[in-house]
Amino acid sequence: MIGQPSIGAVPVDGKSVVEVTSPARLLAEIPADQSVTAKVATWRRSIEDVLAGRDDRLLAVVGPCSVHDVSATKLYAQYLRELADELADELVVVMRAYFEKPRTTVGWTGLLADPALDDTADIEAGLRLSRELLLDLAELDLPVATEWVSTLAADYLGDLISYGAIGARTVESQVHRQLASALPMPIGMKNGTSGSLQAAVDAVITARHPHRFLAAGDSGSVTWVRSSGNAAAHMILRGGKSGPNYGIASVRRAAAMLRTACLPPAVVIDVSHGNSGKDHAKQPKVAAAVGAQVASGVDVIRGVMLESFLVGGRQDISTTDPVFGQSITDACLGWDDTGTTLRDLAASVRASRRTCDSANWLQLA
Repeated sequence: MIGQPSIGAVPVDGKSVVEVTSPARLLAEIPADQSVTAKVATWRRSIEDVLAGRDDRLLAVVGPCSVHDVSATKLYAQYLRELADELADELVVVMRAYFEKPRTTVGWTGLLADPALDDTADIEAGLRLSRELLLDLAELDLPVATEWVSTLAADYLGDLISYGAIGARTVESQVHRQLASALPMPIGMKNGTSGSLQAAVDAVITARHPHRFLAAGDSGSVTWVRSSGNAAAHMILRGGKSGPNYGIASVRRAAAMLRTACLPPAVVIDVSHGNSGKDHAKQPKVAAAVGAQVASGVDVIRGVMLESFLVGGRQDISTTDPVFGQSITDACLGWDDTGTTLRDLAASVRASRRTCDSANWLQLA
């Protein structure tokens, strides 16, 4: 019967269904003032300009695989803010603040759903922690990126996000494509876990078009949404089971597929995941290969994504002596290597400008 809990539902405090605070109530409880709203709008426009080629800087989405320790994340953000200022002429640095962890099977699903890391699944605490952290990052003048896993999470956090992604596991999901069409920030569509680019191309097409779909309203009621389409939807190359796809041949193939679909030939390259074989130590090598393409004048590449935290590697969630600032999900690059990698990418942008200047000079001559 509709409204009855499904067979096999797990009781929580004697209930199989728990009512959650509405988005409107949470936003009233933890509001973003006009200065924060203005910052987010400015950051979104800057990212859109880079993706559209109106700004010749490179987008750099950098940060932990997933947020699990708010204190460590804040410290990381302070370091990243300083580095972002240093490289502001070449890079638009956006911090990863991923509150949901998509899973192929099972595992910890992120700060939003389980902030205590103990399967107590306190969603109310997770929502508040996540929103408060986003406001703290905005106070640091640091734009934030996240992956939209739950289609309802954007109602609680979306006003504070400058860049969003749809992951490899959900890129073929119609509801995620519809969500992307209605979101007010640039959205990157990752290629599928198999490595197929077609799923990402189809997702970009879908997200750029208007849709009508059911969703939750600010008050928690069901609403009928008419989206206008997201003109800043684009492709992210993240490799897959078929191997990496950050090389020049893969980039050209992606650009050709986008042109054939009448889409702007612009891609962001994720140097982790399938492109590094899930080996965090290989991320600088992949980034260097991407940077070499940028330096040579390959303007199809508009950004990179990097998994990075204070301490390199990863640790198990059940460890009795946790390492402060080390990932509990995917292994991340350590801070020192992160700084070197971003500075090298900035140097690639400077080299690309010299390449373009030389090409323009030859044309004028």
